[in-house]
Amino acid sequence: MNVGKTVRARVPLRLGLAGGGTDLSPYCDEFGGAVLNTTIDRYAYAFIESSDDERVHFVAPDMQVEESFALEDGNPDAAFSEASLILHAGVMRGIAQRFGKTMQPWRLTSFVDAPPGSGLGSSSALVVALVEACATVMSLPLGPYDVAHLAYEIERNDLGLAGGKQDQYAATFGGTNFIEFLSGDRVIVNPLRVPTSILNELQTSLVICFTGVSRRSDTIITEQQRRISVPRDEAIESMHQLKRDALAMKDALLRGEIGRMAEILNRSWEAKKRTADGISTKEIERLYTLSVERGALGGKVSGAGGGGFMMFIVPPARRVDVIRALNEAGGQASGIHLVQDGAQVWTSS
Repeated sequence: MNVGKTVRARVPLRLGLAGGGTDLSPYCDEFGGAVLNTTIDRYAYAFIESSDDERVHFVAPDMQVEESFALEDGNPDAAFSEASLILHAGVMRGIAQRFGKTMQPWRLTSFVDAPPGSGLGSSSALVVALVEACATVMSLPLGPYDVAHLAYEIERNDLGLAGGKQDQYAATFGGTNFIEFLSGDRVIVNPLRVPTSILNELQTSLVICFTGVSRRSDTIITEQQRRISVPRDEAIESMHQLKRDALAMKDALLRGEIGRMAEILNRSWEAKKRTADGISTKEIERLYTLSVERGALGGKVSGAGGGGFMMFIVPPARRVDVIRALNEAGGQASGIHLVQDGAQVWTSS
């Protein structure tokens, strides 16, 4: 299928407010997981346009990578066996195999408003963006649950990348959601009807800070999965606490109790650190302590840990002070805006 126009997809990144880690197997398969997250104004983008040289091109300007492949009679396994942009290759291969599609000479371009290993769900958001763009070009009738599940299967099963399930669903649906992960691979996305005034207060109270370290989450996640498979390991009770905190955080958010949300954030951060080694570092603890000294009420690492972004809840009047202090200490801090839209696709001539 030739692409007459450029197809563009934009997918938001997310902040995990509570429950992160309980979406990992085998925990969610045995006990059920629950996560509260919200999407922010940073995005993953994917563009598809026709290639004029009968080759498939993968382009990631933010990573300074561009590569091209002969189609090899439309066989995606042969064509993409040497691809370094494995998410691009994985999505095209996964869709071709599942839907019986033949590869066409396309140019897939992507970039993300955050570095790899950010802890903002950037890799999964990019997979969702690629799936949405490819599904549009191929006229596949996929709803949001289909897109999120397909992105999860490609990332976790096809490519074997360690991680949970929340990022694909947050990116696809967008907004503020309480997401349940049940046995049998069932997922229920519950969009929360949070009053605008509460969302405004939360947004004004949030600060994110890049630690300067892009981390590989797979080591931490693999250890978490190993430990929650061991009976009576403290990681299991810590996961139970994280799930309880997701429920408590949802209640506090709906009531507009931002101070209580900060308390839950701190409690969850302590529980999270007990699920695996390496989740916190000296630099993370230094930035956390500094933020509290300047007025932050609570904070934690976003994502698996070990680096990436941190997030803090601060009194709005102290937000500028906290941001300035973190930046002067070597972090890259800013406020954020919450967004309600999930994955979006459009065409451009």
